[in-house]
Amino acid sequence: MLRRRSHLSKVRSLLRDFPAVAILGARQVGKTTLARQLAGNKAAWFDLEDPDVLDRLARPTEALRPLRGLVVLDEIQRRPELFPVLRVLCDRPGVPARFVVLGSASPQLLRQSSESLAGRVAYHTLDPFCLEEVGPSRLERLWLRGGFPRSFLARDGAQSFAWRRELISTYLQRDLPQLGIGIPAETLGRFWRMLTHYHGQVFNSSAFARSFGVGDTTVRRYLDVLAETFMVRLLPPWQENISKRQVKAPKAYFRDSGLLHALQGLPDRDQIFNHPHLGASWEGFALEEVVRRLQARAEECFFWATYQGAELDLLVARGRERLGFEFKHHPSPGLTPSMEIACRDLKLDRLTVIHRGTETYRLAPRVVAVPLSGFGGALK
Repeated sequence: MLRRRSHLSKVRSLLRDFPAVAILGARQVGKTTLARQLAGNKAAWFDLEDPDVLDRLARPTEALRPLRGLVVLDEIQRRPELFPVLRVLCDRPGVPARFVVLGSASPQLLRQSSESLAGRVAYHTLDPFCLEEVGPSRLERLWLRGGFPRSFLARDGAQSFAWRRELISTYLQRDLPQLGIGIPAETLGRFWRMLTHYHGQVFNSSAFARSFGVGDTTVRRYLDVLAETFMVRLLPPWQENISKRQVKAPKAYFRDSGLLHALQGLPDRDQIFNHPHLGASWEGFALEEVVRRLQARAEECFFWATYQGAELDLLVARGRERLGFEFKHHPSPGLTPSMEIACRDLKLDRLTVIHRGTETYRLAPRVVAVPLSGFGGALK
């Protein structure tokens, strides 16, 4: 078991400032484990998948009001009617209890919690394992298996692959219906597998709609479901005031490379390295690592592309600072005309080329090539 120190520290900090903290993330990403590490044996624990616990909460105010200290409500999406009760309890003088609620994100869950607990709740997203947590020596294992704890820690690649396939099936057939999402499992599964061919590419809703024989808004709803449940990252386009025509549709990335490989039917290293989308797999994996390492918010992250062929994989815009990133599977990438155009047209403060090699070297005055394994050190 890996102790997720940075997440523990962040949640503890939030609990000092808010009476309630919601830890959100995909199923099996480790929310319950993190909460147990946080609480130890000192918290009152309510697993809302347990029928006996649900019986105890038949009168929630009576069950929760006497409690002091830390109270954990696991799988909160199963009882969204508890949010108004929590609002009343959070408003008590002296804050006798603080609440940690765990749940998989859904539009309904986020809306109800934000409406009922506005100003009282802080949100913390728990992602799969990242490189900072597992160490650079296990970079390739993290990329090939992904960061879901049971997948990454499996005894071998075959067990890891089997676990991921089972997670996909459970997500489609059980988890989404429990979140109130009524898309048939077979339909969304087919869309999800089709999306693997467009990982890292601009999402063309019209092309997907023609393949499925439905409207653009329907396939966009499919994509939004995967994004809202932490399976897909939608990267919006950056629009710069220049004369060139710029791409205006978002890019779609799988947030976990292990699930991408499982949906592609690639069980081992040899098949992944011989797949035509190897570079796209690396790009998505490295992009997620950089976004997490920078602690960049979704509203700070963009890609940029023009119809003349210039592009930038990731632009992180923070105030007046503009940080550009390119992701190259090649272990020793060079400077390209597209990088030079991006630096000039976007007025980048710097452009970092993240690669799979081991050396750090300068490509131009504002452009440096850095191995993913050493990216954290490059920030210092």
